[in-house]
Amino acid sequence: MSCSPSSVVSSVGGGVSGKTFSSGVCYGGASCTDGSFGGSYMYGSGGSFRFGQIGGGFGICNETPLISCDEKMTMQNLNDRLASYLEKVRNLEEENAELETRIRQWYDRQGPPSELKDYSSYYQQIEELKNQIVCASVDNSKLILDIDNNRMTADDFRLKYETELALCQNVEADINGLRQVLDQLTLCRSDLEAQLESLREELCCIKKNHEEEIKSLKSQTCGDVSVEVNSSPGPDLKKVLEEMRCQYETMIENNCKEMEEVNQEVCISSKEVEDCNNQVVDLKRQLQTLEIDLQAQLCLRESLQDSLGETECRYNTHLAEIQNQISCVEQQLSELRAEMECQNREYRELLDVKCRLEQEIQTYRSLLEEGIFPSFFPTIVPAAALLEEDIPNTQEALDSSLILTLLVQARSPLQT
Repeated sequence: MSCSPSSVVSSVGGGVSGKTFSSGVCYGGASCTDGSFGGSYMYGSGGSFRFGQIGGGFGICNETPLISCDEKMTMQNLNDRLASYLEKVRNLEEENAELETRIRQWYDRQGPPSELKDYSSYYQQIEELKNQIVCASVDNSKLILDIDNNRMTADDFRLKYETELALCQNVEADINGLRQVLDQLTLCRSDLEAQLESLREELCCIKKNHEEEIKSLKSQTCGDVSVEVNSSPGPDLKKVLEEMRCQYETMIENNCKEMEEVNQEVCISSKEVEDCNNQVVDLKRQLQTLEIDLQAQLCLRESLQDSLGETECRYNTHLAEIQNQISCVEQQLSELRAEMECQNREYRELLDVKCRLEQEIQTYRSLLEEGIFPSFFPTIVPAAALLEEDIPNTQEALDSSLILTLLVQARSPLQT
C-alpha cells in the first residue's frame, strides 16, 4: 500500500466594510492508492461581505467534475436570488432614509410632537375672550341697530316736519285767500252802507221838502183870499214816497238776504275747505307714515342683504379653506396609503424571502447537527463560526446560508 501526496487546497476569503474579516485556509493531504484508486482534489472559495451588499463566488476544480450543470445553475440561481434580495434591502434602506429625512423635515416645519406646548391652561382664557368677543359683537350690532333706528327716527321727524311745514304754508295761503275775500266783502258792505246812507239822506231831504211844501200850502190856505185855479191835480207825494220807501226797503232786504246767503256760502265753503284740508292732512300723514315704514323696511332689507352677503362671503371663504385643507389631507392620506401599500407589499415579499431563507437555514442546521458535513470538511465549519462572530446578525444568516448551501450541494458527489 503506497501513499502519494496530492494537493487538496481549500481557500476561504472575505471582506467586510466597517467590519473586515479575511481568512485563508489551505489543506494538504495525501491520496491513498490501493489498486486502482487515486485522485487529487482542489477546493477553493472566495467571498466578500459588505454591509448592505454581499457578493461571493464558489468554485471546485478536480480532475473529475464533482458538480453537474444543474447544480451550477442552482447555485447561480441562489446567487442571483441573494443579490436581488440584497438589492431590495439596499433600496429599502435608501427609501427608509429618504422617508426619515422627509419626516424630519416635516417635523422641522411643523414642530415635533415632543416640543408641543401645553396650552390647556389658556383654554379658559381663550373661552372667556371668545365670550367677550361675542358679547362685544352683540353690543356692536345693537349699537348699529340703535344708530339705524335713530337715523330712521330722525328721517321720520324730518319728513313729518317737512309735511307739517307744507301744510302750514298751504293753510297760510288759504287764510290769505280768505282774507282777500273778506276784504272784498267788507268793501261791498261799505259800498252798500254808503248807498244806504245816501238813500237815507235823500229820504230826509225829500221829507223836509215835503214838510216845507205842506207848510207853505197850509199858509196859503189859511188866508181869506180864495183863488180858484183851474189846474190838474198834482201827484200824490205820499204815495210816491211810500212807493220809494217800499222799493228801498225791498232793495235793502234783498241786499241783506244776499249778504246772508253769501256769508252762509262762505261759511259752507270754508267748512268744506277745512274738511278737505283735514282729509288732505290725514292722507298726507298716512302717506308719510307709509313712506316712513317703506323706508324703514328698505333700510332693514339693505342691512339684512349686506349682512347676508358678508356672512355668505365669510362662510364661503371658510368653506374654501376647509376644502383646501381636506384636499391636502386627502392627498397626504392617499400618498401615505400608497407608500404603506408599497411598503406592505415589499414587506410581505421580504417576509416570504425571509421565511424561505429561514427554512433553508433550518435545513442546513439540521444537516449540520446530523454530523454528516464535518466528516468531509472538518476545518471549514470553524471558519463559518469565525464569520458568525464578526459579521452582524442580519448578514450572518445570509452568509452562512450561502456557504452551507454550496457545501451541502457539494456533499452528495463526495459521498459517492
